[in-house]
Amino acid sequence: MKDEPTDAAPVMNGAESVVRSLHGAGVEVCFANPGTSEMQFVDALDRTGLLRCVLGLFEGVATGAADGYARMALKPAVTLLHLAPGLANGGANMHNARKARAPMVNLVGDHAVRHRGYDAPLTADVEGAAEPFSDWVRTASSPATFAADAMEALGAAMANPRQVATLIAPADLGWDAGGVVAPPPDTASFAPLDPVAVENAAQMLGPDTVFLVGGRVLETPKAVALLQGIAAQTGAKVVAPTSNRRSDRGAGRAGLVRCPYPIDMALQTFAPFRKAILIETVPPVAFFAYPERPSLLLPETCEQMVLTGIDGDGPAAVSALAAYMDAEPHVPGVALPPSPQAGTIRHDTIAAAIANALPENAIVVDESLTGGRDIWSATKAAAPHSWISLTGGAIGDGIPLALGAAVACPDRPVLTLQADGSAMYTIQGLWSQAREGVNITTLIFANRTYEILKTELFAVGANPGRSALDMLDLDRPNIDFVALAKGMGVPGRRADCVADLQRILVTAMDEPGPFLIEAMM
Repeated sequence: MKDEPTDAAPVMNGAESVVRSLHGAGVEVCFANPGTSEMQFVDALDRTGLLRCVLGLFEGVATGAADGYARMALKPAVTLLHLAPGLANGGANMHNARKARAPMVNLVGDHAVRHRGYDAPLTADVEGAAEPFSDWVRTASSPATFAADAMEALGAAMANPRQVATLIAPADLGWDAGGVVAPPPDTASFAPLDPVAVENAAQMLGPDTVFLVGGRVLETPKAVALLQGIAAQTGAKVVAPTSNRRSDRGAGRAGLVRCPYPIDMALQTFAPFRKAILIETVPPVAFFAYPERPSLLLPETCEQMVLTGIDGDGPAAVSALAAYMDAEPHVPGVALPPSPQAGTIRHDTIAAAIANALPENAIVVDESLTGGRDIWSATKAAAPHSWISLTGGAIGDGIPLALGAAVACPDRPVLTLQADGSAMYTIQGLWSQAREGVNITTLIFANRTYEILKTELFAVGANPGRSALDMLDLDRPNIDFVALAKGMGVPGRRADCVADLQRILVTAMDEPGPFLIEAMM
């Protein structure tokens, strides 16, 4: 009888094979809110030490942080969620990531296969819960193929366009032996650019033409400058969607306007145009239906053409069109607004304070909603920065987005522009910020109301009474955000003078660690 070889590879369970495969494919971070069905992953993450693990006290913090991380790292993190109810808690920020086309991989535990038929208290349809918020869904079926499934999920997340992928992990597949490390997925390619489309776009250019641009174009300052060069040469205009995955902007970079959120302003923005060229975006649509207003924002008679779709390489398409037109980059001159004098905090003054306080290379996370309506235009000449925003309309993304962005870019200060009402959806994300020691300044726009919903109430023709307004106001009692932050380990201050606010902002963003400012508007 022969002796067993002494150098045999150790037996690996399914969970460890997944963790090792994810690490081998370049995944570095896991944003987690695990439960009993994920303990085998908790153990594998601990034993291997291959991924940084960041705990969120609510699943929406984990998924929102994974969204922010992906937007800044340009690759996915992985989330670890607990069964269908935990997945449902994280669904809103999965939705935002999906609308942003930010890559995300979710590992969602499920009951062991043999336990599913007994209708235990947490039994539910995990695939059914995942499908509305995911582009790719699969339930793993064997420890031996578990890691290969994870690599398919990663490949789906990194496809063009980027996607949200959810892999459901029955508990016994994680703890059973037989796991096999799988190779990384192939690198995704872009849809090819049609040279005829470049020629057709060039023929459409003129003062009645609008470029509608999104995706990677907005993340590439050179591409935006080339577009503005084409626009300066032809009289065309450049407009971005209302909300975007990321924009790299500020002083020395070409700016652009965004489609306004209010329906009437959006319709007015596009009314002059008879031709539209789409680059890595889709035709603009109103957020909601309104009486006697169209759903589509471009005029009915507007001729539309796609230079490259959401699966294409937008910056390359812009470069090709600029070369065809012999256009040069153009950066229009803009001035920084003066620092505000002492006084109350209003929409215009808080925008000026932020523009002057913003440090170079900052990341701005925008969930300011109505309170921040003037900030985008005011910061055109601010220090160069990246801007990421709420994309799917599911509020409660700002604080988690900032956490993920700070984990992805630990050397860059992060400023969160946070509406007070939506802050309460994921306020526990401040605790994760404190635990991780990340440099995030959270600026609360404390108008103590869901102001955006009041606007919507009037937009549908309502004449609200006291009962209606009670459902939209955040008083009786007022929320003390400084106290809430302190309770989660984040220091803070309240400001009711805009000049003081600017000074506090400068100091907070210059110091390490999280800080919260409650701006009384």
